[in-house]
Amino acid sequence: MTPGRAGQPLADPATAGRASAGRASSPDPSPERIVSIAVTAAGAELASRLPFPRLPGPAGEAIRNAWDEVDGLVCFLAVGAVVRIVAPLVRPARGEPAVVCVDAAGRFAVPVLNGHGTLGANALARRVAALLRATAVVTSASDAAGRPALDTLADLPARGAVAQVSRALLDGDGVLLENPFDWPLPAALLGALADGTAPASPEDRSPVAPGSSPLRIVVTDRAEEPPPGTVVLHPPSLVAGIGTASDATEAEVAAALAEALRRRALAPESIGVVATIDRRRDHPAILGLGLPVRSFPAEELAGVLVPTPSDTVAAAVGTPSVAEAAALLEAGPGASLVLAKQVFSRTTIALARRSRPKGHLAVVGVGPGGPAHRTPAAETAVRRAEILTGYGPYLDLVTDLVEPRHQLVPSPIGRESERAAAALALARAGRRVALVCSGDAGIYGMASLVLESEAAVEVEIEVVPGVTAALAAAALLGAPLGHDHALVSLSDLLTPWQTIEARLEAAGAADLVVALYNPRSSGRTWQLPRALGILGRYRPASTPVGVVTDAGRDGQRAYLTTIEDLDVSRVGMTTTVVVGSSQTRVVGTWMVTPRGYAHRPHGSVRDHHAVGDPQAGPAGLGDPGDRLTHDGPVDLGDPGDQLTHDGPADRVLSRPRTAHDEPLRTDGLPLRIDARCTACGACVVTCPEHALAPARHRPTLDPARCSECWACVEVCPTGAITPRGHEPIGRQP
Repeated sequence: MTPGRAGQPLADPATAGRASAGRASSPDPSPERIVSIAVTAAGAELASRLPFPRLPGPAGEAIRNAWDEVDGLVCFLAVGAVVRIVAPLVRPARGEPAVVCVDAAGRFAVPVLNGHGTLGANALARRVAALLRATAVVTSASDAAGRPALDTLADLPARGAVAQVSRALLDGDGVLLENPFDWPLPAALLGALADGTAPASPEDRSPVAPGSSPLRIVVTDRAEEPPPGTVVLHPPSLVAGIGTASDATEAEVAAALAEALRRRALAPESIGVVATIDRRRDHPAILGLGLPVRSFPAEELAGVLVPTPSDTVAAAVGTPSVAEAAALLEAGPGASLVLAKQVFSRTTIALARRSRPKGHLAVVGVGPGGPAHRTPAAETAVRRAEILTGYGPYLDLVTDLVEPRHQLVPSPIGRESERAAAALALARAGRRVALVCSGDAGIYGMASLVLESEAAVEVEIEVVPGVTAALAAAALLGAPLGHDHALVSLSDLLTPWQTIEARLEAAGAADLVVALYNPRSSGRTWQLPRALGILGRYRPASTPVGVVTDAGRDGQRAYLTTIEDLDVSRVGMTTTVVVGSSQTRVVGTWMVTPRGYAHRPHGSVRDHHAVGDPQAGPAGLGDPGDRLTHDGPVDLGDPGDQLTHDGPADRVLSRPRTAHDEPLRTDGLPLRIDARCTACGACVVTCPEHALAPARHRPTLDPARCSECWACVEVCPTGAITPRGHEPIGRQP
């Protein structure tokens, strides 16, 4: 008997808000093992668009070999052919992989087998259809009627007369609900149930004869065989507190837990989490149960009043109770101990029952638009949720993941605070909620608003990263973010324009590539021209600018222009504007900001000096016409310095001429700068010790500050700087 409930990781402690000091841990959930099979060139081309490996070989052989190893099969074959292949393989008692067929033209994705399984062919068909821009042909009666299937409810595994009761729900027949613990149920299920009151306790229940009405749905954590006409839903209401010896084995702990459950006739499916002491958090015997793990420090466990404390345990680990105290702590306020500590050879087990479920809020970044840019973690978080909330157009981005069991709670634009509060309130009520954001939830998203709320400590919070607009736009443009860059929102609805302007000034002075979010709307038309004007003071008007609208969505548009030629009327709220640095250039049709590798093909100067070879100076530091890049830190001087164009327009900016401006003297100095110097200022802004100062012709050097790190040598685009003791390097003028 396996006590685990599959696929239930808790939030990592680094991201989870909680009232106690307990730490969350869980085995990494096994990724879905989905493969594709194609026998024609057209099918293989369609399969290449999916993020699943394609199996080689004849279809029949490939399917038979994969049958027991995968969770899902996407077959680019006729439905009839697939049915003939899989029919001999079906063994319902074991559970089968989800099977989906796609036609040769890629127009339809058809669930064939296991529509409501752990993965679910219906959900897989929708996912495949979204990726191929096809239509999912889902024929399950519950899906067609918009009713939740009883075997798809999140965290509520079903046993018993599932087909009979599901049919009654679809036909509108009376189905009674027995929920003695008042466990929160999905709104979709409650809406499908007929009016009526079930017996208040299991003892009052009488069997329902097949064919009679009403039927029953019973919500319980007891391990009992469902009577005829009854579906039992097992909620994750139990916490298993476990203490082990250091040499306890996985088999011992699993057997002890199974026996403890048997002694109280409790269902293994209702164990939602294991609780233990910190020192056993990563013990193989604990992790081997396949359950989420919550651990607590000894001092916190010692503060819990328990029925069977132990002085021996206290002397060994610093708390008189591990199993009972951990179970009660994790079960939360109002919990009851349904099984006091049971002592086995090297394991102790205690079981606690929650008074209500522990809410979970996932703040999910679903990427810029289409499913191709959505992470598997984001899809999992959305599928596992009971309630999906967010700005309406963002919920539209995940329609292919929405099932009848989901409750949708859309929110209008501009109501972000209310949206966060509502999501937290739902989670506090014990619901599993996904707050959907476009792009990344932590970049101009809802994550910060949720986490700064005082209510965040009362629920488990998970922040799921996504592909932000700047990354999606950059991929369409080429590699404009290849070096240091900044993201700046031009929306002054929440941030004063003076603050935004100061940040633009700083980004411009630092010569950073700048990705502009929220650049323009019908009510905000002057901010983008103002921002371009600020950045234009620090870089040439011919600097490349990339403009991307609706990245990753239908109708996406991307084009290149310059600061001086950008038509702001073509920019909207779904546009990302990427303004290049002085180093950014257009290569063919791509916008590229070099990283600097072209200037160090054989390693850095510092690497050569480390081996003490006086002849091993850098070579090939670029042609005089190359644009400058650098890998080291950039320091543009004191806050009061003003930057000016001092040298070629396509170079990085240098400080204005100083009173100490004079040609660099080389006698006895660690550096030599020859006539190839263009006064571009690259060495000045790169020098970590501020030993070089700008000048009209060549930089000046303070030898007392120079540490001979040779960063200036590495970045010089013309090879004009030579370390002491080396011959001049690079191309001579």
